[in-house]
Amino acid sequence: MNKELFGVLEDDGAFDELASRSSFDWVGAGENATVAIRDPALGFPGRSATYSDERGYCVLWGEILPPDDVSTPLAEYTLDRYEEIGRDAFSELNGSFLAFVELNGDAIVATDPIRTWQCFYADTPKGRVFGTNPRRVVSAVPHTDVDTRGLLEYVHMGVVVDERTVFDQLNAVPFDGFLTADEAGTLSRFIYDPADPDEFDYVDELAARLERAIARRSNYPGKQGLLLSGGYDSRTIVAQHPGIDVCYTLGTPNHPEVVVARNIANQYGADHETLVANDDYLNVDESVIKYGLGTRESVHVHHAGCDSKLDADTVFHGLFFDTLLRGHFLPRNVVDVLGNKFPLQGLDPNPNATKVLSSKFGYHPACDHVFPECYDEFDTSMEFIDEVVHEQLDKWSDRYDNIYDSIALVGIQNQPTLPFHFELSDNYIESFVAADAELIDWHLKTPPEERNTETMKQAMRKLNPDIFQHRPPDRPHHSFRKNQIEKFLRRKLPGVEPFSTPWPDMDAQYAENELDRKLFPGYPRIHELPVRVKLRINDITTWMNSAVDTSLLTPNDVLCPPERLLSNL
Repeated sequence: MNKELFGVLEDDGAFDELASRSSFDWVGAGENATVAIRDPALGFPGRSATYSDERGYCVLWGEILPPDDVSTPLAEYTLDRYEEIGRDAFSELNGSFLAFVELNGDAIVATDPIRTWQCFYADTPKGRVFGTNPRRVVSAVPHTDVDTRGLLEYVHMGVVVDERTVFDQLNAVPFDGFLTADEAGTLSRFIYDPADPDEFDYVDELAARLERAIARRSNYPGKQGLLLSGGYDSRTIVAQHPGIDVCYTLGTPNHPEVVVARNIANQYGADHETLVANDDYLNVDESVIKYGLGTRESVHVHHAGCDSKLDADTVFHGLFFDTLLRGHFLPRNVVDVLGNKFPLQGLDPNPNATKVLSSKFGYHPACDHVFPECYDEFDTSMEFIDEVVHEQLDKWSDRYDNIYDSIALVGIQNQPTLPFHFELSDNYIESFVAADAELIDWHLKTPPEERNTETMKQAMRKLNPDIFQHRPPDRPHHSFRKNQIEKFLRRKLPGVEPFSTPWPDMDAQYAENELDRKLFPGYPRIHELPVRVKLRINDITTWMNSAVDTSLLTPNDVLCPPERLLSNL
């Protein structure tokens, strides 16, 4: 990968056995650890940075911004603050990052508050190995077994939950977490604590924080690009950022979503390019699958086949705006009329956490009927998912006070779309605006019923009264209810075109490319599965075999791992 952090705690020569120092931009060797980073943006403002002196050293990796009143170089500042206040120093950092400090023999790795970067680790005879590339980490383990629970989670939900991976000996640093030579634990930066509404105006606060978050990221180098849709989130960036040069939209030039995006770009003086996807949209290549890191599906890297068409140095996007600011994981209230569900205003008064999260993660009930013999403890995959979800709700119960925040917390911890971010950051100077510390703080202080699209729209209008001059094509009315009624009528009435995504039809492309024959020859039962589940099976089979440099794992093994396989990897 072009960007990587890798290290060994209590190093006893393992680093040089596992990696070439010359392949990294910077290597730090302290008393108790060796850490290296590779990042083409190393040293740019707001990007990866390093500092060392007689006390130890600090490595900051990713997009990482200082407190607003700090002028000291950030890595030096972080080392100083760690010496003064210990782990609380990580609470002062802002952005999408991993941080490493070694000070007076104390070595620690920390994630950002919402773990936008997964950092993996494994214990080996020569020390605890950690890094952002799980294949390099797992290569340090002499003997690796498949974690069948992690594999089931991946196949049935599209995510491996929490700290688990698909290998027993490979783990992820916890959400809002840290790693030392003998511990993996959590910090206390992401805890729901609603503010007094008399002192915290949700709309005004969001507008001001969005303005500052984008301003903090307005001095990145080179040509500035933005992945722009016709919706709400990414248009906030082009409306506020003073220097967006070009906007890119995936689709076909005449699709309504692309037309609206083009109009938005023109409104704010930016060029616009349409990314017309080809067969690579389905992401069946190992070069794209690797960005799933063995814990997420690569299908979320929508733009991967169009990288050669992106002529930008820095790329912005609206990922996580809907998650943190518009309540993507929150269960909306609906009414059932003759078997059709109509969304209403407000939240579901009696939500089922398992149903909400499984639908957001990518569960499909068809898995239950293809390999029923693989369930020893559960009759259906939904029973399995229910146990996984409730384990997580119990584990993190000290961070929330209501069912809505509990669902949001588990969703954010295991966000399926992170490969989108991983791939962008590996190929560009990528800016993750929604990971700004002030926006995360707004999310934690704002009650779930106020984290919705209407609050977001009001904040956006405060930033720019003309921001909705060009409305999203699938939301032509100002009224939420009218939009929902029109969506329903377009789906049901003959001769009326329903609202659609500008992205290619996944099922059609799968069939046209004969991917059953190419990916699963000799596995007719897998052919029965939905296309997205089949792509998921190909993802994890390809990733696991490349991670252990073997071809022992078959698609059938992924769905139903035989005992003989577990001792051979």
